[in-house]
This record gives sequence, C-alpha cells and structure tokens, in this order.
Amino acid sequence: MIHQYKSNGHNIVLDVNSGSVHVVDELVYDILALYETESKEEITGKMLEKYQQPMYAKLLEEPISEELVCEAFSEIEELKEQGTLFTEDIYRDYVFDFKSRKTVVKALCLHIAHDCNLGCKYCFAEEGEYKGRRAMMSYEVGKKALDFLIANSGERRNLEVDFFGGEPTMNFEVVKQLVAYGREQEKIHDKNFRFTLTTNGILLDDDIMDFANKEMSNVVLSLDGRKEVNDRMRPTRNGMSSYDVIVPKFKKLADSRNQNNYYVRGTFTHHNTDFAEDVLHMADLGFEQISVEPVVAPLEADYALTEDDVPVVCAEYDRLAKEMIRRKKDGSCFNFFHFMIDLTGGPCVAKRLAGCGSGTEYLAVTPWGDLYPCHQFVGNEDFLLGNVDDGIVNTEVQNKFKLCNVYAKEKCKDCFARFYCSGGCAANAYNFSGDINGAYDIGCELQKKRIECAIMVKVEEALMDETN
Repeated sequence: MIHQYKSNGHNIVLDVNSGSVHVVDELVYDILALYETESKEEITGKMLEKYQQPMYAKLLEEPISEELVCEAFSEIEELKEQGTLFTEDIYRDYVFDFKSRKTVVKALCLHIAHDCNLGCKYCFAEEGEYKGRRAMMSYEVGKKALDFLIANSGERRNLEVDFFGGEPTMNFEVVKQLVAYGREQEKIHDKNFRFTLTTNGILLDDDIMDFANKEMSNVVLSLDGRKEVNDRMRPTRNGMSSYDVIVPKFKKLADSRNQNNYYVRGTFTHHNTDFAEDVLHMADLGFEQISVEPVVAPLEADYALTEDDVPVVCAEYDRLAKEMIRRKKDGSCFNFFHFMIDLTGGPCVAKRLAGCGSGTEYLAVTPWGDLYPCHQFVGNEDFLLGNVDDGIVNTEVQNKFKLCNVYAKEKCKDCFARFYCSGGCAANAYNFSGDINGAYDIGCELQKKRIECAIMVKVEEALMDETN
C-alpha cells in the first residue's frame, strides 16, 4: 500500500507498511498511481499520450519516450526489490496476540487536584471536577498509586508519572512529597521515575520552577497563543486575563530549562481556525517547543470544530509547515510537536498498533484512588477499572482496551496514517461514536494532514542537509 500526495512542490510517495518515503518526478508519480491496477502496456500508452501534450511535457526534464517510461518502471521495480515500495503488511497477524500478551503498567496520570483556578470554556474536566466533586489527592493515596505502579511494572525500569489536574500546583506540597517518595523507591526497586508536570501557570513561582527544574523531566505549560485567543477560552474564574499573568512566568521557565524539556501547549477552536498565527506568536515570544491541538468538543458547542472548518485548518497546517521551513533556513527554528516524526526507527510495533496504551500500560488515578483507562475517561463509571488498594478488578473493560488497535478499527485498517497515529485517541472515538474502536472523523482528517505536513518537513530538512 502506498500513499501519494503533492506538498510544497514535492511529489511525495509513502510506502505505508515499510514507512519509506520517496520524492519522485512527475512521470514516476503518475505511473505509481496506476501501477497496481493496470498493465505496463496500458500505463505506457497513457503516459505517452499525456506527456506529449505541451502543458504536461514541460514537467519532464527530457521529451517523453517509451524508453523514458521503461526507465521509470525499472526504478519502481528496483525499489520494490529493495523492500521500500509496495511492501507487504507484516503487522496484521501480530494483533491476534494482543489480548493474551502480558502487559505491564508503565505510566500513571496522577490527578493530584480535582480543582482549578481557571475557568477554561472547553475544559473536558469541568474546571477540574471531572463530573464529580472537587478534591485534592492526599499523600497516602498518591503513595499507594506509586506502589501500585511499581508492583505492576514487571521488569520495566523506566516509569512515568504525570502530575495532572485540574491544576496540580494547587496541591504542590503533596507533589513534592510524592516525588521524594518516588526517589526513595527507585533505589529500593531499581526503578527510574520520570516525573512530569502539567500546569496553567497561575501559581507558578520561583520555588515551583526550581523544584520542576530539579525533578521534572518535562513540563507542559498551557497557553493558547495570542492574548485575545487565550483569554477568550482561558479566563480566570472571575473572567480576567490569564495571558498577562502566565506568559512572563512561562518565558522564565522555558529559558531556565534552556528551551528544552518543556512544551507550551495550546488548543485551537472554531474561533481561531487561523491557529498558525498562534503558533507563530508563541515562537515570536521566544518559545522553541510548541504544541497546539484542535479542540475536541460536543458538536453543539459554539467553539467546536465543524466539517466546514477542516479545509481551513488543513490549509493552516500547510502554511505553518512552510513558514517553519523558511524560519529554519533563516536560523530561527522551533519545534512543533505534531510535525515531529521519526522516519527511521519510530516506535515499537505495539506502539504503532495500539498507541498510548490507555487502559493497559497507561492509567489515570483520581484523588481518592480510583483507576481509569486515561484522564479523559475519569468520571465515566462505565470505565472504572479498580483502585489503588485492590488493583484492576474490571478486567472485562481492560481486555477491550487490550484489543483496541488499528486493525480492530474499521476506518483505520486501510488508512495510510495508521502506523503514525496508531488509531488515534480511544476517548475521542468513544465520545463521538460510542465505541473505543470507532473514530472521530474530524480528528482523523486533521491527523492525516499533520502527518503529510510532517513528512514534507522531513523531506525539506533532508534536502537542506544535502546542500550544507
């Protein structure tokens, strides 16, 4: 299976199963489009007819001829023999072992605070309440969560814990206590904790920054972009600007981390489909690690993305990719999370097929110790898996997540993007289709566009490396 598209003047061909990317000329591009459905003679005739027309002839470096077409076929056959074009799908049978495979818990999302000091209009957590009550995680519950993670991590040494909310800095003393406990347990159990923090920045101060720089492998800083965009969706509880409060703090923290191991992470909505301006605004503020994602919201919400927004947003991704390339050539580059893609090694097979591992390798823990497949399922009792005292007791639901993979999703089976998005978000699929193996169609279209742009950026980077 191949995927062909044109982007920024390049004819790009992705061999889906091997992950190989080819940049080809017009003739090879057109031949590939017909290669699996028509004979060599039929294709040759069509190519000769097309490229004898003046409007197409100028696209080739030399006049069209049967010999030129044969050379193109030879190039294609050589790539096939090398295993980089029209390769077989070697992963399809792998998924049958998914339910029986032994899984270990690798990561926890600790809901250290079910409360928040902002009133974000698109918040899936309902300002930190998660369809329940406001609460702070106690040290005792957090300690049990870390013990659960260690006990269920098998031989895996590297473990991840994200302090999440609500707003985790509202309960930061417990964060510090749990990090200290985790560091003690590392030595006892030969584990290595990678702690991360997600914050809106309102309470960020020098003490929190110092602690984060010492203990947090990554920090996610919530900012939507331009002041008017950010403050429209992320006001304080009393309706005031959050932008003016957090931006100076975020800039200080990013610089204190040498512009690494953090992200400013934003959300764009129907109100700012020109979100490339927000990404560039954050880059102009000096941030070098940026992630801005499409909102996922009920269709009736006035800020929800619509089908009519999709072509607009896709055009913005194109515009952003081209501007990133221009800036890199000028020496003022920044990273955009959704264009960061590995074309050489990439994630392991299980990751490619099943994504984040929600419900199996990755779990969310509420302030009172309940376990859910991920933070977006918290509060939905149908997905309650267990608790930190008893462990996973709802194995029926967990088994459904074990079998949640790109081949179980009808819309993913033949999608060119399946090994990059790994089937997308199970929570989004459930919320829009009622099935974790369903799909969120708008999200799928935007994901595919991001992958196309990411590959094009890699092509440009490779060309830049060749000329340097």
